[in-house]
Parts: sequence; structure tokens; C-alpha cells
Amino acid sequence: MKIAIMGAMREEIDPILATVGEYSTTEYAGNIFYECSYAGHECVIAYSKIGKVFSAITASVMIERFGATHLLFSGVAGGISKELKIGDLIMASELCQHDVDIVAFGHPYGFIPEGSVMIETDGNLRSLASEVAVDMGIELYEGIIATGDQFVASSERKEWIAKTFNADALEMEGASVACVCHNFGIPFFVLRAISDSADGSADIDFDTFLQSSAQVSATFILEMVKRLGD
Repeated sequence: MKIAIMGAMREEIDPILATVGEYSTTEYAGNIFYECSYAGHECVIAYSKIGKVFSAITASVMIERFGATHLLFSGVAGGISKELKIGDLIMASELCQHDVDIVAFGHPYGFIPEGSVMIETDGNLRSLASEVAVDMGIELYEGIIATGDQFVASSERKEWIAKTFNADALEMEGASVACVCHNFGIPFFVLRAISDSADGSADIDFDTFLQSSAQVSATFILEMVKRLGD
């Protein structure tokens, strides 16, 4: 088993690299990949840079070049659900692309021909995450996460995404990683810590809470790595 651990930004993997300690680096396809051993597993760690294109490239490289058999995504997201507060953890049950729009051809928002609006994450990994949450005494939410190449600070846009996709949180990478993993047959899991809320203050909250929220997500992901294969 070789585990890929992804983030979108440096801040999202720094806590992970600090915990694993020693690692080697490989520069490839415009990115840096960190390889290490942790909790008896071989791991490859990377941040993709922001957005769907870079995250899809990074996930593909981790699978094809580095031989990842499982992929765990750790990072932050904006809250849509009124239940989610800054620092809360949400795991994706399914992911969608809220910025895909070919409705002029009679398709629903988020749909690409020969694809689907939603891609489901791995059920076994979600079950493991639920066990970790109980043992750590952490409340872990589960819901739909919407992805798009937009930083959404508008309450009106958030409300539209919530209504259209029944989404609970939104970010800029998860669904593209889901597409890659689904097509390669790789079990994957997406965990996000809420860094900004649904009240329209995303532009203010994000920078303030990025590092602390990323730390929450990273700690949880590494606990999952410890238990994988048990």
C-alpha cells in the first residue's frame, strides 16, 4: 500500500511534513513530491497549487509515476451549510463541479457527457474516518462538497450552489481529484476543515483561519494513515 496525501496549498501540507520528519524530494511535472515512511506505510505527499487543472495533474502523477494505491486529500473549504463553523471537519460523501455549465444542451449543472454530476468517495475510507473521529472525540460532518475554479465570497453564489447541488461546503480541487481517482480505480477520501463560513465574510475569514484549519485537517488525515490496513 502506498498512500498519496494531497493538499492544494503549501499551508495544507506543512503540518504533515513537519510530523513525518524525514523525506526525500522529487521534482516532476512542475511540482515537488515528498516521499517518506510513516506508520509503516510508504507515502507520497504534495500540494498541487490551487484549482482543478493543477490538482488533476498532481493526482495523476501520484498514481501513475509514484504508484499510489490510495489517495487522501487534506485541506480547507468554505462552509455553505449553516451547521458548519470555522474549524469544523467535513468529509465528502460525494463531490461535484459547480462551475460546469452546459445547460444549453439540456444537461443539468455540473454534468459532463459520459460522466456524472456526483462522484462518490470510498466507503471504507469514510468508515475509517468515522472511527477515527469517535476515538479522537471530534465531530465529523459528512456531506456533499462542491468544487469550482472560483473563490466564492458571495453569499448569493453560495446559496445557489447549496440549492442546486445540495452542497455543504465548497473548494477548488476535490472534484477534479475525484475524477482522476475514479477513472484510475483508486480509493480516495476528501477531508476539509472549514476556514470561512456561509455568512459572506469569506474574504476576511480565509487568511485568518487558513493555518489553524489546515492543521486540524492534517492531524486527522495522519491518524487515518496510522490505521490504514489494520
